[in-house]
Amino acid sequence: MRRRTPPPPAPLPQRDGVDPVRIRLPYGGAWATVREYLVQRLSGAAPGTVAGLFDAGLIIGADGLAVAPDAPYEPGMFVWFHRELPAEVTVPFPVEVVYRDAHIVVADKPHFLATTPRGTHVTETALARLRRELDIPTLTAAHRLDRLTAGLVLFTVRPEERGAYQNLFRDRRVRKEYEAVAPYDPALALPRTVRSRIVKERGVPAAREVEGEPNAETYVELAECRGGLGRYRLLPATGQTHQLRVHLSALGVPILGDPLYPEVTGPVPADDFGRPLQLLARRLEFADPVTGVEHTFASGRVLHAWAS
Repeated sequence: MRRRTPPPPAPLPQRDGVDPVRIRLPYGGAWATVREYLVQRLSGAAPGTVAGLFDAGLIIGADGLAVAPDAPYEPGMFVWFHRELPAEVTVPFPVEVVYRDAHIVVADKPHFLATTPRGTHVTETALARLRRELDIPTLTAAHRLDRLTAGLVLFTVRPEERGAYQNLFRDRRVRKEYEAVAPYDPALALPRTVRSRIVKERGVPAAREVEGEPNAETYVELAECRGGLGRYRLLPATGQTHQLRVHLSALGVPILGDPLYPEVTGPVPADDFGRPLQLLARRLEFADPVTGVEHTFASGRVLHAWAS
């Protein structure tokens, strides 16, 4: 087995808080030039995109120099470039910083703002915003929240410490508490622990429960009820995609404002901020793996369906 070496530092700076694209040329294959490989690798780009990048000297090698259009293919070689950033609708809500030290930043993310760049959401993400606003280009997310979910997200400051904080989530050493507003069903016996197997297929917007060994576990408790609505306290022991949304929907009390559960009603338009998903990452508790400090953080946000 070929041993993978860590990539060299990026020769290009960030743009609007977004890292340049990094591509490593694979071993094997019959490409004659770097350009030939990139044309195949980036086949989904508009015609002429790769040629334009080469002609403008925007494909950069590890030495910081432009890669020539006829440069021979070298297995294992790294190249970088900045992709054309999509036009994005500005999410008109701030990212609040709850805590900051030399190692971490804890932010209170609003609804509708993605955590990290992905798909059509690139500069309008919590990560890109915080990199710009705090002037911390090395900032990285230790975990993610769905774009439609609001609340607490942990970011790391130092690249060499990122793994230690990510492992907290991998090893389930973070206590996460969520809050949701959903219909109240007096016949639903709570509290209870919901366990099921959830799968999320690429390209399919909604996750689903299937038969098999459970991989998702959520403690569900009714905190209050009034006017036909309930405010639910959720303690996930696992972190499957859309887990809390799937579990509450399966209990017959889907979260208010959910466009996917119990049925897909279509994507939320990028400029529609009128009906936020009533789900909030309320608390994070963990022992800091670097400093040893016992942290407890709470979101200052309020779910409007309960406040109104």
